[in-house]
Amino acid sequence: MAAALWTERGRRAVTVVGTVTRSRSSQAALKSQYDALVIGGGHNGLVAAAYLQKGGLQTAVLERRHVLGGAAVSEEIFPGFIFSRCSYLLSLLRPHIYADLELKKHGLKVYMRDPHAYTPMLEEGVGGAPPRSLILGSDLSMTLKEISKFSQKDAQAYPDFIAHLEKLAEAIHPLLDAPPVDIPGFTSGSLRKRLSVAKTLMPLVKCGMKLGTNIPDFYEIVTAPIMKILNRWFESEPLRATLATDAVIGAMTSPSNPGSGYVLLHHVMGEVEKEKGAWGYVEGGMGGVSQAIASSARSYGVDIFTEKDVDQVLIGPDGAAKGVVLKDGTEIQSKVVLSNATPYVTFKKLTPQTALPPEFIKAVDQIDYTSPVTKINVAVDKLPNFLATPTPDNKPGPHHQCSIHLNCESVEVLETAYKEAMNGRPSARPMLEMTIPSVLDPTLAPPGCHVVSLFTQFTPYHIEGKEWTEQDREAYADNVFDWVEQYAPGFKKSVVGRDILAPPDLERIFGLTGGNIFHGSMSLDQLYLARPLPSLSDYRSPVKGLYLCGSGCHPGGGVMGSPGWSAALHCHGRSQTSLKRI
Repeated sequence: MAAALWTERGRRAVTVVGTVTRSRSSQAALKSQYDALVIGGGHNGLVAAAYLQKGGLQTAVLERRHVLGGAAVSEEIFPGFIFSRCSYLLSLLRPHIYADLELKKHGLKVYMRDPHAYTPMLEEGVGGAPPRSLILGSDLSMTLKEISKFSQKDAQAYPDFIAHLEKLAEAIHPLLDAPPVDIPGFTSGSLRKRLSVAKTLMPLVKCGMKLGTNIPDFYEIVTAPIMKILNRWFESEPLRATLATDAVIGAMTSPSNPGSGYVLLHHVMGEVEKEKGAWGYVEGGMGGVSQAIASSARSYGVDIFTEKDVDQVLIGPDGAAKGVVLKDGTEIQSKVVLSNATPYVTFKKLTPQTALPPEFIKAVDQIDYTSPVTKINVAVDKLPNFLATPTPDNKPGPHHQCSIHLNCESVEVLETAYKEAMNGRPSARPMLEMTIPSVLDPTLAPPGCHVVSLFTQFTPYHIEGKEWTEQDREAYADNVFDWVEQYAPGFKKSVVGRDILAPPDLERIFGLTGGNIFHGSMSLDQLYLARPLPSLSDYRSPVKGLYLCGSGCHPGGGVMGSPGWSAALHCHGRSQTSLKRI
């Protein structure tokens, strides 16, 4: 009962924490004209604004909510408990952006996690021993010892597998930090035009040269089901299932579906504090990233506003974007407009339909935003104590800082959960990724208490064709908690509040169309040259002066800052090299 009351209270009275602007009176005065306007104060929009301002364009950011950050926000849902309410881990923030914007200087602090993955089993212990578990971390000898509990053969193969993935991920880094190849410019127009855009081929050439003889392996991992690859490398079910979770996380797909291999590769591309493949907790929650970027942008002169809800992009007589009009009727003129919203919101809600070709609108309607995610933020007064790795006296063990995978010890469980959602029902045994950032960051919860993030799937946008009700949310969360209880008895009694965000809630609150955390599915037909559409991969829209700068662009959701940086590059008309030197 207390949990249900806290849930409703949390929805009504979420407050902002940290240094985010709290009221209009404390913000800079909104001018009537700027060189550039950025719609949306998510991390990519803030990055784009910072680089545009550094390049000499007077820039303003207009955020509709009371808090900056888009999906990377920190919010005090229950008194004393600060949550990364949507996005919850940091990794894919590009190093050059981290350095260029001096984010460490502007307050960004990251707690590194090691070990990084923990998968407890639901089984009876042998001879009174606790159930088995699998822990993966940077300590290779420890990791191999853990894997050998299930298979000596897998322990021998694991180092080669990780080296193989890292080699593939490193090879495509040139593609992450550059716009896609300009196919129209390269295949049409004057010879001078073709020569000028030939440089856009260079990142692709560099990628091919780095891959070398690994090109067939790269092709396979981006096209094949991840299970085809994992079955070749490993034989133990807990290891295969644990690795398979990273191939489906945030995606409405199963480990047996083609393309799931790329999602896994996408999650090993990043780095934190120069440690490749690492994921970390941001001090104060993920809003700390957004606050640091905003602080950097302000230091260059960017005007940043919250509670400024854009109603429509203004189109001039020449068909070009000339600014925006807010929902309160205020008009703001600008030379260019960049949208950090999803492509659907940008072109279906913010852009006058008469300014767009009918065939383009039809293509936008066909972008896939299917999401399997329901996020549950939980305040607890006691640390979860797992049967597989018990810890006395409410003291954290190394496994508490990991991504804790529940209902993930079998690939069959993941497959069944996926099929149920595809049939319109929330999974009866959902895949759960639990994180407890307060184990490393004491600023998030009162002493002895913790914040728990449950990233759960698979849940459909509609339940058997109907909208989610409050009863549906509570029933699903109850089922999730029942499963957590099996792994960590006493968990349910420790809950003092919960915030349940089904796919429609993620869309309503954070502007994530369909509830999709990536601003569009990371499927093969929506990557690189085709992200979000083949006609829109260079960030420019059919409307002159209107650009996309969000995660719906290349290189895709999760690669923090890169879409914003690339959009700024195109908008400013600079080369990559010169923009990085601003």
